[in-house]
Amino acid sequence: MTERKWRLVVHGGAGSMRPGLLDPAQEKCAREGLDRALAVGSAVLDGGGSSIDAVEAAVRVLEEDPCFNAGRGSVLTADGCIELDAAIMDGRDRRAGAVAGLRTTRAPISLARLLLKEGPHVFLSGKGADRFAQEHGLEQVANSWFEIPERRRQLDELLASDGFDDEVKYGTVGAVGVDLDGHVAVATSTGGLTAKRWGRVGDSPLIGAGTYADDRSAAVSATGSGEYFIRSVAAHQLSERVRIGGQSLQSALDATLADIRSLGGKGGLIAVGPNGEAAWGFTTPAMYRGMADASGRTVRIYAEYADR
Repeated sequence: MTERKWRLVVHGGAGSMRPGLLDPAQEKCAREGLDRALAVGSAVLDGGGSSIDAVEAAVRVLEEDPCFNAGRGSVLTADGCIELDAAIMDGRDRRAGAVAGLRTTRAPISLARLLLKEGPHVFLSGKGADRFAQEHGLEQVANSWFEIPERRRQLDELLASDGFDDEVKYGTVGAVGVDLDGHVAVATSTGGLTAKRWGRVGDSPLIGAGTYADDRSAAVSATGSGEYFIRSVAAHQLSERVRIGGQSLQSALDATLADIRSLGGKGGLIAVGPNGEAAWGFTTPAMYRGMADASGRTVRIYAEYADR
């Protein structure tokens, strides 16, 4: 009998960060935040806990860390507020919870988890989602609590240049895990794009696009140009390449990124399989990411050759 192995992979967004150009304090903050998320999630899995508990715990750490574009530290919309999206999925039975356009719920991923548990709906948005959270006792905060000065500066700079948040960093955090019972799970959370308008929602909270988990194949979390990940149904595509196509996890991930690139999109993916296999990849210069198993933890930012 093959010995079961637990594994956890996290990401903190992909983008144009390059060695020597990223602010040292930002790099240090990102590495430490990813390591903390891995430590918290690993403690759950190493203690025999479930993958769904582990990924929620890991993403909660990243939502509370202002270094990342999720929860506190999220980017601002064109109107100067913060709107949050998140999703979580359990590979055992493919139950899922997703939320979009939150403005007052402190822990978006925990609201998604609550929705997974309580049902009957899979996806809630806007004021109704925040009201559901409030009615179920989840902490509410002023929208300004999520804001940090650097994000306001980024918004002002972008609006002044009439630009688009495309060449800096795709801000999403995510975690995929497999537990000792071979069950996979995924959690993804984001503040979206700087200066987004009209209630724009990206791929992160969309089941099958930025978030997907199935014990028959893999758990997948995405970060990148969301519209292209939606059009390619990226997370589900990767999973089905494994389940139906018989591809290895890494081959399926690489092929999915190639499909996204063919449409004009870019970004990254992380994935784990029920056998403990893990994979990651990205088509941007860098992706905040880390991996943990019983042998320890590792955190990386740039392409493999630049991290050694």
